[in-house]
Amino acid sequence: MPPTPTNDLAFKPPDGGWGWMVVIGAHISIGFAYSTPKALSIFFKEIQADLEASYSDIAWISSIMLAAMYAGGPVSSALVNRYGSRPIVILGGLMCGVSMVAASFGNSIIYLYLCIGVIAGCGLALNLNASLTIISKYFLAKRPLANGLAMAGSPVFLCFLAPLNQYLLDKFGWRGSLLILGALMLNCCVAGALMRPVGSCTPSAALRKKAKEQSATSEQWQQSCASHAKKFLNLSFFKDRGFMIYLIGNVMFIFGAYAPILFLSAYAVSQGVDQYSAAYLLSIMGFVDMFVRPGTGLIANSKWIRPRVQYFFSFAMVFNGTCHLLCPLIESYTFLVVYAVFFGVGFGMVFALIFECLMDLMGHERFPSAVGLVTIIECFPMLLGPPTAALLVDVFKDSKYLFLMCGAVIVTGGLFLFIMNIYNYHMLEKQRRRQQNPKTVEDQDQVEMQNTLNHSYLAKESAVPEKENGSDPQGERASSEYFEVPI
Repeated sequence: MPPTPTNDLAFKPPDGGWGWMVVIGAHISIGFAYSTPKALSIFFKEIQADLEASYSDIAWISSIMLAAMYAGGPVSSALVNRYGSRPIVILGGLMCGVSMVAASFGNSIIYLYLCIGVIAGCGLALNLNASLTIISKYFLAKRPLANGLAMAGSPVFLCFLAPLNQYLLDKFGWRGSLLILGALMLNCCVAGALMRPVGSCTPSAALRKKAKEQSATSEQWQQSCASHAKKFLNLSFFKDRGFMIYLIGNVMFIFGAYAPILFLSAYAVSQGVDQYSAAYLLSIMGFVDMFVRPGTGLIANSKWIRPRVQYFFSFAMVFNGTCHLLCPLIESYTFLVVYAVFFGVGFGMVFALIFECLMDLMGHERFPSAVGLVTIIECFPMLLGPPTAALLVDVFKDSKYLFLMCGAVIVTGGLFLFIMNIYNYHMLEKQRRRQQNPKTVEDQDQVEMQNTLNHSYLAKESAVPEKENGSDPQGERASSEYFEVPI
């Protein structure tokens, strides 16, 4: 089992106080970051008809947005380290709001790729990483709970945005809906205002000393951009066995995670469900997810699960993938609602744990660098996953292959994490024993070698016949020499 989390910071995290206001701000910014690409799928049918695009063409909008959000991780981490979380979240909110307003005037799919995909995606990247980083500074003992509450912003916002977008679409069309959605996303600026630096909440001599050290570090960062890039793209993480196991499993999950959400409404409509009922499937999923994420945080914070959080994470992935594998068997709206419920449970469990598991592996100090590296790598499966799934729909004219592919990939990733984490913890325990008792292990080897030599001497002695007179000075001397060998 992994060791109990330790505090690598120069100050003690308050584990409460203003930290809960920070969690509220993170809840809002993370909510927009994760729910917006999903809720945009409500507009896909209208945009597809207006701009004469295919399923795979329209899927690139959310894919580019999600990929930009993940790829911007290292840049966001660097800016947070230099300026703090508050101004970065405010900047991200401004970028999201302006880009959505600009996208409402678009007349080509490429223009939407640029505004919604690239610009808004980069704004979401600033919101996401800044929020996660400041939570890791405010909480230690209650960190799983704080992460769960913050990550619950995604299902809460999805629960309301899906039917709201359908209502806006009916009243104002997709262009007017994007204009209003851009205005709503400016609330991320309010969320950023809540994220004041942790040092201002717990002033002390140690904190002031830490602030001076951070100031000196910032000056060095300005002087040497190359060394700064090396810090936030730390390639030495690839030598960390636990990090690589986490990364491979995560890449497999991300590849299949979002396509079922983006095309769930379209799949329901193809099964004869009306548009509002299809949109409510996303709301049902979000509503269930809303309670699952903080609940998962509470469970993960318990003394039984906290040391085994990596296994809990792999179980959540397998559960999520199994739901997708069973989805093609569904033929009625009632069972689609059941699928949405279980999908919300599995999805919420995974995303309540996905960053907690990385914090558990890397610690406070290395987490900002690690999360930046992870997100920039995950942008590739994020970019390719939904268009690949949509291509299956274009080719086979049936959405069931989309769910089968995504489910198979996610289940494989979960099983990989489970098996490889068993191996990783076994090797870490073996390494820990060697580091703690190197001399004992060496002494045991010497004892075993000496016992082998002793047995060989005894075999020789038993083979020598005794003299008739019962005396054998050489034998006695050899025997005495044997027993004097030090053990």
